Amino acid sequence: MPELSQSTREALMSVGTSTLTGLLERRGLRNMCLQEVLPVRPELSRMVGLAFTMRFIPARWDRNTPGAPVRRNVQVQAMEECPPGHVLVIDARGDARAASAGDLYVGRLKARGCAGIVTDGGLRDSEGILRTGLPAYHRRPSSPPSPIVHQPVDLNLPIACGGVAVYPGDVIVGDCDGVVVIPPEMAEEIAREAVAATLYDEFAEEEIVRGRALPGLFPVAGDDAKRDFEAWKKARGR
Repeated sequence: MPELSQSTREALMSVGTSTLTGLLERRGLRNMCLQEVLPVRPELSRMVGLAFTMRFIPARWDRNTPGAPVRRNVQVQAMEECPPGHVLVIDARGDARAASAGDLYVGRLKARGCAGIVTDGGLRDSEGILRTGLPAYHRRPSSPPSPIVHQPVDLNLPIACGGVAVYPGDVIVGDCDGVVVIPPEMAEEIAREAVAATLYDEFAEEEIVRGRALPGLFPVAGDDAKRDFEAWKKARGR
């Protein structure tokens, strides 16, 4: 499995997904933000980790009845095999009629040191999930159990989630605005640029509060803004 350095992880934890999507767009990656996937609660912690994937297909009655042949429980396997520091990303085909997971599964991920869970379907037992403290993202709450709609079939293969291709080992970043996928080979460079862009945004916010106009400040910094930004950083030891 690929690794994510501690410095890159910390940098990505300090920047917004809005900044990351802009940097990805400049590199031609325009479909990296999961659509209609949001945090269970906006106040949940930010999330950074490598993708470990699970895929659902539609449930079929002859395969899910109590008398059906016993098969390995791929869903349980996912909770036991998602590596520490990784995010379990679930392809639920955008179908939230039944849950992708509930609080006990999420609690197990938390206990094992995983970084989060993401699905383009639904999650159940929202209050219990909140108590685990694990960052969790979904399309909407969904009370019915998974087997009503979903059959888990495989782990750690390329999937689609929220309309975005997700490969095992991709870097997954989540905040109150949503979830972004970063190719791992770009993560260090993008993290470094995102920290610099976030610092400039902090400067620009202060300038706007003071009454400065946008032209020459944002979205494109002119020479005056660049000079003032350097002075601002020096004055704050940044």
